[in-house]
Amino acid sequence: MTKRLILMGPPGGGKGTQAKRLQERYGIVQLSTGDMLRAAVAAGTPFGKQAKAVMDAGKLVSDELIVAMIAERIAQADCVRGYIFDGFPRTIPQAEALEKLLKEKGLKLDKVIEIAVPDERLIERITGRFTCKNCGEGYHDKFKQPRVAGVCDVCGHSEFVRRADDTVETVKARLKAYHDQTAPLLPYYRAKGLLKVIDGDRPMDAVTADLERVLGV
Repeated sequence: MTKRLILMGPPGGGKGTQAKRLQERYGIVQLSTGDMLRAAVAAGTPFGKQAKAVMDAGKLVSDELIVAMIAERIAQADCVRGYIFDGFPRTIPQAEALEKLLKEKGLKLDKVIEIAVPDERLIERITGRFTCKNCGEGYHDKFKQPRVAGVCDVCGHSEFVRRADDTVETVKARLKAYHDQTAPLLPYYRAKGLLKVIDGDRPMDAVTADLERVLGV
């Protein structure tokens, strides 16, 4: 089974968790363009050096450079069973560039899946998150409290932290940016018969089961 997917979803919608599950169960590699850029810069590859020069100048890395980096990445051995694009494409030109790249390699996307969650639920999910300062175990004010109040279930540590940007105002801004960027892509892929929307406002296992059903795995 080889699957080439785009997995879309708002911040806090569970997209990362689901991509990780697909990678672990079926060997479909999660390809985050942000991670790829950071790795290329750290490794000092030709693409990394170009990207670093652009970013050091305070500019955005061009679509051409990102697509070239993706072309190099999907040719690697671990992508033979497929891959999940995460964070790319974000615009119609990027979607067209990706389609052109795959076509040149005799490949095509199998599915574009959006994990949809209402904004009010996402705000509740994200602003309630906190983690153990010592081991990083994640908790939530409403959905996952430590078994003993103030004590980490995993390591017994008693100090917890919250991300500074997990505020209502910041989350609303991130969601607005997601909707603004994503809105044109949904009808674009729907017109191509590729788009499937999954209800992400359910337990993780139910969302995973839906994903597997859509993918036919």
